[in-house]
Formats: sequence, structure tokens, C-alpha cells
Amino acid sequence: MSSLKFGTSGLRGLVTDLEGGPSYAYASAFLRSVAATSGTGRTVVIGRDLRDSSPRIARSVARAAAAAGFDPIDCGALPTPALALEGMRRGACAVMVTGSHIPEDRNGLKFYRPDGEITKDDETAILAALGGSDQVDDASATDAAAPDTGALDRYRRRYSDVFPPAMLSGLKVAVYQQSSVARDLLVDLLAGFGAQVVPIGRSDVFVPIDTEAHRPEDVATIRGAVTSGGFDALVTTDGDADRPLVADGTGRIVRGDILGLITARYLGIDTVVVPVTAGSALAQAGFRRVLRTRVGSPFVIAGMAQAQREGARSVVGFEANGGFLLGSDVAIGGRTLAALPTRDAVLPILATLAATRAAGLPLADLVASLNAGETASDRLPNTPAEHSGALLGRLGQEAFRREFLRPIGTPLAVDAQDGVRIELDGGRTIHFRASGNAPELRCYAEAGSAAEAQDLVRWGLAAAAAAMQA
Repeated sequence: MSSLKFGTSGLRGLVTDLEGGPSYAYASAFLRSVAATSGTGRTVVIGRDLRDSSPRIARSVARAAAAAGFDPIDCGALPTPALALEGMRRGACAVMVTGSHIPEDRNGLKFYRPDGEITKDDETAILAALGGSDQVDDASATDAAAPDTGALDRYRRRYSDVFPPAMLSGLKVAVYQQSSVARDLLVDLLAGFGAQVVPIGRSDVFVPIDTEAHRPEDVATIRGAVTSGGFDALVTTDGDADRPLVADGTGRIVRGDILGLITARYLGIDTVVVPVTAGSALAQAGFRRVLRTRVGSPFVIAGMAQAQREGARSVVGFEANGGFLLGSDVAIGGRTLAALPTRDAVLPILATLAATRAAGLPLADLVASLNAGETASDRLPNTPAEHSGALLGRLGQEAFRREFLRPIGTPLAVDAQDGVRIELDGGRTIHFRASGNAPELRCYAEAGSAAEAQDLVRWGLAAAAAAMQA
């Protein structure tokens, strides 16, 4: 059985299941079902991350585009939001070859319409369009993609032409380059804004940086680098640079939803849209409205569109992984930063550092002033969907929920739009949901201290395992 599956953002699976015919077939299905009906010209822009398999998969995508009568444009290695921006500029569809933060033996495809990410309905249409004798990759065919290396520079100017040129003056920032496709871009941008920038940790081997579920080795690397180098902050991204990671001067990684909160405040945003996994502090952060959705950027994008229909003056979305989506144009010092409704890592990195500089506070103190509490998360691997689904169904029943949670507290309110998120007495929450990318049950918790949040997650996973075996 193929490992390929649409998750919270794009198609992912094992490289061995994606290379060659499958990537050609999915690209063909996208062009047949989505690009051909989106009212655009016959151009497709293609980008990729720095995985070893990405250039080969990108060539299959280009061959599929040419065979379908489209003109493929090879934008090279660049951040996913840069490719999305290029598609919007050209009024063209886009395909990004990336597995984001997952290990190098896996990869994926992200598809874009000219106005941004595809929807869940588009995913259904792509799956329905798979198959057919005309969707077989001929690896011997001549590569048909025309190169265009200007997309990355246009993305760079999106920020360098809008933000004040010396806004980061006085900050000493480490850029953990690893294998991020934005590793050189970040160095150039931060230095251009006046920061003292030190590149560290560049790697020719792909490093699967997860900006939400941090690997112990990444935490240790980041903490050691920051404390030994005397930095005000360390910044990096996941593989395709649509999720940021920022550590403060103590080496502690700042939560992704806190980066979003700081960024939204810095931009003077009216309405924020976040998935149910984002922290509760947003409700007390002073925004006119906070709208919660299911987990995944397509749902956040749909929520932003809903907020705009309902009269939001300015709207953004962000996720617990730090990905920031700019749903409307915003003014910065008399200049306009245009909307970019897809996950972006560069904007929250720049805005968080600028907010720190403007406040005259260390980043750790700025975060502490938000009184955002602490969160933790973990997962039960190898949990079949039918098992996690049955448990979530039982947690939706009040009698079972109260008995299940009796050892840790009293449930006060429930949000069941994506898994089951339960508010507990004492200002705590615990949230169970099935992963959209793998056979896993995930548990998230929020509490007043990191230790208490971690204890809630440990208890939650143990209790869930026991309940599913009963």
C-alpha cells in the first residue's frame, strides 16, 4: 500500500512511493482537475527544497506539466512562500516539491492555485483525477522547464523594500542554517536590517527540523549555540521555510503561536484565525476577534476568508508550528506589505525581532510579559485511525469524558471541531486528536508551568493507550 497521503498541508509519503510515476501522476491530476479550471494561463511555476530527491521529483512534475500543455517554469530551490508569491504574481499555478519537516526518506508536493493554497475540495478533485494511461512518466523525455531564478529575489524585496532598514540594529542573531532552503536568505535579510548575524550549523545532509515537536538533539544544539555565543536570539526554519523557529537569549525556543501573537500585535492586526491547538492566551491578547479552526493551513485560510466576509479590517492566521499567513494588506511605516495567504517563516522572524528591538527588552522578557502559560505535546505512534477515532468518539460523550478525566480534574468546556479539546479546572486544557499525516494519536496540554503541562501530556497518552486497549 502506498504511503502517499494528503495531510494538513500537501501530499507526503516515502520517496520510494513518490519518485517517478507517482509524482508525475499527482502533478497531472492537479493540472487536470484544478489548474485547468482555475481560469489561469497555461503556466506552472515549480520549486523545491534541498532534499536529495527533490530535483528528480521536480523534473517529473515539469514533464507532467509539459505533457498537459502547460509551460513549466523552474524557480529552483526557494522557500514555499516565495514560490506561492511568484505564482500569484504571474497568475499561475504552482507546485512545490518538499517534505517540509519530515525525514529525508520522505518527500511531498504542495499545490497552489494562483490565489494561494488549494482547498480540501481541490484535494478531493486531485484524488478523483488520478489514473489514466496518459499519466505515465517518461524519464527519458527532455526536461522542458525554463529556468527563472528571479523569484527568490522578488520574495526578498517583499520585505527589504517595506521594513525600516535599521530596525534590527544592535541585535546579535545566530542563523542556524542546517538544510533550510532559506538559510542564505535569512543571513542576507537580517544583516540588511542592521543585525549582527552569525551563520552556524550549515549542513549538506538534510536535517528534519520540526518547529513544533522539537527533537532533543535540536533543542540541545540550539541551546548550546545561543548560550556559548552570547546571542540575543537564534532563528531558523523547517526545510521549505514556511515555519519559523526562534530561540531567545537563554536558548529557549519560543512557541509558534507566541511568535504569531507577537507578529500580529506588531502589525496592528484586528482579527486572528488560529487552529484549536493554539494557546488560550490569544483570547486575552487584545484582538477584536479570535476565530479557531481545525488544524491545517487550508482551514485557517478558510477562516480568514470568513472573517473578511464578516467585516474584519485586517486579518492574519497562524499556527502552533509558527507558520504565519497574512490574509490582508498591512501598512508598515507608510508602505504596504501585500497579503500572502500561505504559511510563511520570514515575516514572523522579522516581526518578532523587530518587536523585541522596539520594546527594548530581551526576547525572553517580551514573551514573559504575555503571560501565555506553558504548553506540551507528544504522540502515540502506530495507533490505527479506527482506534483513535473510537476513543475520540467516546470522549465526545459527557459521562465517559468525566470519568476518563476524573484523575486529573473536572472538564468545563469542550471543542470537538478537530479531535476533542477540553478545558479543565485550574486554567488547564488537554486536547486529543488523530494526526492528519500518520497513524498517530496526538495529545496537547496547556497549564501554568511547563512541568504541569508535560505531566498532563504523559498522563493523557498513558490513559488513552489504556482506554484503547480496554
